[in-house]
Amino acid sequence: MTIIEAIVLGIIQGLTEFIPISSTGHLTLAGKFLNLISEDNPQSWTSFIAIIQLGTLISVLLYFWRDLYNILSGFIKENLIERKTFTHQSLNSRLGWLIIIGTIPIVIIGIGFKDVIEGNLTKNLYVISSSLIVLAIILFIAEKVASFRKDIDNVTIIDSIVVGLAQALALIPGSSRSGTTITASLFLGMKRDVAARFSFLLSVPAIFASGLLQLYEGLKTISPDMFINVIIATIVSAISGYWAIDFLIKFLKTNSTKLFIVYRIALGLLIIVLLLTNTIKP
Repeated sequence: MTIIEAIVLGIIQGLTEFIPISSTGHLTLAGKFLNLISEDNPQSWTSFIAIIQLGTLISVLLYFWRDLYNILSGFIKENLIERKTFTHQSLNSRLGWLIIIGTIPIVIIGIGFKDVIEGNLTKNLYVISSSLIVLAIILFIAEKVASFRKDIDNVTIIDSIVVGLAQALALIPGSSRSGTTITASLFLGMKRDVAARFSFLLSVPAIFASGLLQLYEGLKTISPDMFINVIIATIVSAISGYWAIDFLIKFLKTNSTKLFIVYRIALGLLIIVLLLTNTIKP
């Protein structure tokens, strides 16, 4: 991998982690074209992707630093110091609980299917193209039936569990973490920008945990000469990720997700055509 390739992959990771078009799908497609994914050692590519996700973690921490600070301080104060019941807690403290509860599904499923997630199947472009198209259809249905009435202070524990389960589905390559969580949030009646905000806040523990775990394991699977490229890709993903968060939240305040639905279907069909014409390997 060259420095230019690392920069390109960092840009792709940052833009597609938060826009609901699948970062794993785009990175895998780019990796296939650039011949960077080893069939003998697919774990190294999984480690690379998870590590540069730490860049997008930095971007979400910077963008939501005030929200996250208020959530953490409110949670500590009202659960460890003043000890209030959940229904009497402030919005920030309740959001802390909702993030914790919503993170549980992806932790359980991520650990339980770790070997599958790191294997060849999750880099398969047939799986990725199918996920791109299927979730686009589901997101289209969500746009049609959603009420768009629920604000962040109306999100319930049940909502958190449902969105958390949707986040776990993002372990299927091509589905997109933001795609699955925003889609679930729309089905639950959230406003589009609220769905995006809750999706981003919920992503913090999952990205943090997977990034640190793969950083530790990456020390074994990524060669020493790759680390400079990993660092560059991570920094670039942080910058592009910050822009993507800001863009999506502002975009969804006045627009639907139709643009992303069309893009997902078009990309999914393009990948299938490339596969059928042997332009790219699965």
